[in-house]
Amino acid sequence: MKLFLFLGVMIALFILGFSVPYAIGFTSLIILVVERGFAGIPFDIITQKMVSGANSFTLLAVPFFLFAGKLMNTGGITKKIFNFANEVVGRLPGGLGVANVLTSVIFAGMSGSAVADCAGLGTIEIRAMEDKGFDTPFSAGVTAASSTIGPVIPPSVPLIMFGVMGNVSIASLLIAGAIPGVLMGVAMAVLVIIISIKRGYPRNDDFSLRRLWKTFKEAFLPILTPVILIGGIMTGVFTPTEAAVVASIYSLVLCVLVYRQLTLKEFIQICKDTIRESTTILFIVGASTLYGYLLTRSQLPTILMNAMFQLTTNKYVILLLINLFLLLIGCFIECNAAIMILAPMLVPMCTAVGIDGVQLGVIMVLNLMIGLLTPPVGMCLFTTARVANIRLETMIKECVPFYIPLGIVLLMVTYIPALTTWLPKILLG
Repeated sequence: MKLFLFLGVMIALFILGFSVPYAIGFTSLIILVVERGFAGIPFDIITQKMVSGANSFTLLAVPFFLFAGKLMNTGGITKKIFNFANEVVGRLPGGLGVANVLTSVIFAGMSGSAVADCAGLGTIEIRAMEDKGFDTPFSAGVTAASSTIGPVIPPSVPLIMFGVMGNVSIASLLIAGAIPGVLMGVAMAVLVIIISIKRGYPRNDDFSLRRLWKTFKEAFLPILTPVILIGGIMTGVFTPTEAAVVASIYSLVLCVLVYRQLTLKEFIQICKDTIRESTTILFIVGASTLYGYLLTRSQLPTILMNAMFQLTTNKYVILLLINLFLLLIGCFIECNAAIMILAPMLVPMCTAVGIDGVQLGVIMVLNLMIGLLTPPVGMCLFTTARVANIRLETMIKECVPFYIPLGIVLLMVTYIPALTTWLPKILLG
C-alpha cells in the first residue's frame, strides 16, 4: 500500500500529463489526506518543508551555472570552441562528427546541462555537418548523444542535486565525473569514426597549423573555464557554490569585454530564461523535499532495503538491479526530479553494503543521462529533433547506436569504483 501511494500515484499523475513538480506535490498531498483526512492536512509542515528544501546555499550554484552556460551559448563562444575542436580532430574519419563530441566535452566544463548543449551547440554543429555532406539525422543523433556528457563532467547541476539530497560531498562528486565523462567522449568518438567509415562521411583534409593556432587562441579563454573552476575548488579558494558565481562572472567578462558579442536584448533574455528554469528546478526541489520527508517518515526506504537484502546482499548484484531500475525510471521521469525522489532512498541502502556515495552519484546521473535519449520523456531527443527539424522517430533511430558506448561506460563506472573514487581522493585527500 505504501509503495503504491508513493510511486504508483505519482507515475499515474505523470501518465495523465501532470508536470514534474505538480505530480510530486499532489502525490505528497494525497498521502497526507490518506493519513490524516482533509481536515488534518498540516499546511504548516507542507510550507516549512518546501521552503526549507529550496532555502539552501548549495543550490545557489544551479542558477549561476545555468546562467554561465546560456552566456557561453549566446555570446558566440560555443562557435569558437567548435572551430577549434574541428581543427584538432577534423582529419579523422567523420571529422566534424568527432569534433561535435569533443566540443560537448569542452562545453561540459562550462554549463553542466545536457539540454543547454543540445539547444546552443546543436544549431552550430548540425548546420556545419550538413554543409560538409553529413546526413541531417546522423548529425542530430551525434549532437543529442554527445550532449549527455555535459551533466557528468564538472560542473554538473544533477551531481549538485544528488549531493544535496544524498548528503554527499559535492566537491568530490564534481571531480568524480571527470574520468567517466572523458570515457563517454572517447567511446562516442570511436562509434562516430566507425559509422563514418561505413557510410563514407567526409573528413577535413585541409589542415593548417596556422589555422589551428588561430582557433586555439580564440577558444583558449573559454577552454580555461573548467581549469579555473576545478583548480579553485581543489585549492580551497572557493566552494562549489562560489565556483558557479565565478563561472558566471568569467563568462560575462568574456562575452561583454573580450569578444563583445552580447547585446543588451540578449542579456535580458538570458536572465529571463535562467530565472524561469531555476524557478522550475527549485519548485521541484521544494516538492521533492516534502515528498522525501513523508518517505522517510513512512520508513519505506528501510522496508525496501530489507526486502533487497533478503533477495541478495551481494553489492554487485545490487548495483545491477539499481542500474536496471534507474534506466527504467529515466524513461519516464525528468533527471532532477528522479534524483530528488530516489537519492534519499538509494544512498542509505548502498552505504549499508559498502557502495561509495560518490560512485552512486555518478552511476545515477549517467543512467538518467541515457534516459534523456529515450522516449517518452527524453528531453535531448525532443530538443535536438526540433533544432534539426526532423521527425522524432528518425531522431530515436539515429540515437540507438549510441546506447552501446554509453552502456559500456556505465558498466565500467559500475564495476570499477576507482574510475569515480580515485581522482577525488588524490585531489581532495
